[in-house]
Amino acid sequence: MFFILADEEPILNLETWEFFFNQTYRMKTIIYTVLFLTMTVYSYGQNNENMKNFDSNYVHTVYFWLKNPDSVEDRKAFETSILKFMRDSEYAKTNFVGVPPIATRDVVDGSFTYSLVVTFESADAQLKYQTEEAHNLFVAESSNLWTKVIVYDSLGI
Repeated sequence: MFFILADEEPILNLETWEFFFNQTYRMKTIIYTVLFLTMTVYSYGQNNENMKNFDSNYVHTVYFWLKNPDSVEDRKAFETSILKFMRDSEYAKTNFVGVPPIATRDVVDGSFTYSLVVTFESADAQLKYQTEEAHNLFVAESSNLWTKVIVYDSLGI
């Protein structure tokens, strides 16, 4: 198989076509392999047995205002304590610790220093969380760092 110009010289013969096909085939193989590996790694992360699903039965949202929000030492101490607390809590099903983003709308309150969102299987689990050792230790370690705490609890509808 080959293509011929008007003066009868081949511009694409069988060898050229096979070379092109093999290069295209190799490139497709590489792309599909990378795609397959990426999806495999991604799906493994999504199925990790340690990953927890958001539980809307009972949501506990806490906002903290630190006394010295610009103090690197205070922020590090608070973050260390709250992350240890969330790691060690027996009752918190899922959790999120965050900081306020740069507000782009007037209705966004970004005056807090940290937020904590924790979910529980039930109101009973949330009550047990309030008295567990990990919670008491967090309060003992960190209460001197904040000036204000506001809590919003919600039940799923």
